[in-house]
Amino acid sequence: MSAPGTTERDVAVVVEHLDGRIAEVSFEMLARGRTLATATGGRLVAVVAGPDARRLAGELGAADAVAVVEHATLAHYTPEAYLHAHRAALERLAPRVTLVASSSMGLDQAAGLAVALDWPLCAYCTDVRVEDGALVAVSQIYGGKLVAEARVDGPRAVCALLPGAGPPPTGGGTGAPAVEEIPAPDLGAARIRFRRLVAPEAGDVDIAREGILVSVGRGIQSQDNLPLVEALAEALGAAVSASRPIVDQGWLPKSRQVGKSGLTVKPRLYLAVGISGAPEHLEGMRGAELIVAINQDPGAPIFDVAHYGVAADLFDVLPALTEKLKARA
Repeated sequence: MSAPGTTERDVAVVVEHLDGRIAEVSFEMLARGRTLATATGGRLVAVVAGPDARRLAGELGAADAVAVVEHATLAHYTPEAYLHAHRAALERLAPRVTLVASSSMGLDQAAGLAVALDWPLCAYCTDVRVEDGALVAVSQIYGGKLVAEARVDGPRAVCALLPGAGPPPTGGGTGAPAVEEIPAPDLGAARIRFRRLVAPEAGDVDIAREGILVSVGRGIQSQDNLPLVEALAEALGAAVSASRPIVDQGWLPKSRQVGKSGLTVKPRLYLAVGISGAPEHLEGMRGAELIVAINQDPGAPIFDVAHYGVAADLFDVLPALTEKLKARA
């Protein structure tokens, strides 16, 4: 690792992992961190906390260095213990920018780290760049309806990046980063204790294994209109999935939800019907080989990631498309 006083250009990435596996979102954060580190002229440093964090360092070849914090208390994720561990590493590293995914774990960590370290926080970022020596963060707010640009002139910052807003991750890289062990803080007084992990029940269809998905969003308007989507899915030999609003309404089970709070899918074909394309949804489907979107709003964010799109009323398009497919069967 660099000597004290040489880290002001470094970019740190807080790495997420579960059951001994690094989360795919962390590889995306490393890819975006590499671009930023090139702009700052610093190193890309991965920060890993866990009981055997050093073992995971070998999978983080995209980084120039890996800082590990090991402690038995970190065997299972709890917000408080991991916050103390990450804080210890970042205090030691003092990077210019710390990147945290805007994920379930990241939402726990980003704000806590910013408060504990007294560093400014830029949340819900789609882009972080350097302009004239200053850090500029671009954030989506109100579900992507507004874009805010913030200039951070201070020496340090924490940025929570929206997954799916950058290029899909390509893996951990093939380098051999240097590893530095950061002494773990006292975690014995942590007030949150891990008891057990409750895994969700298996659904009727495992959408993560399906090759073709027809996914429906709030544009369908009513549960009574779902048969239109189901008919199209049947004609395609596909399974039906959904964005969060459909599941929250109880129109489809949780096992069909795609996105940050649902499942990540990578089908050969992903047909998005009436889905606006909020970043939380894009996180779960961006890796599909072919994305086709149907939405009557030509400015919907889903068209930014779709390979093909139809800006039209889904109630006109779906019956016509289903009829064409059946005629070719």
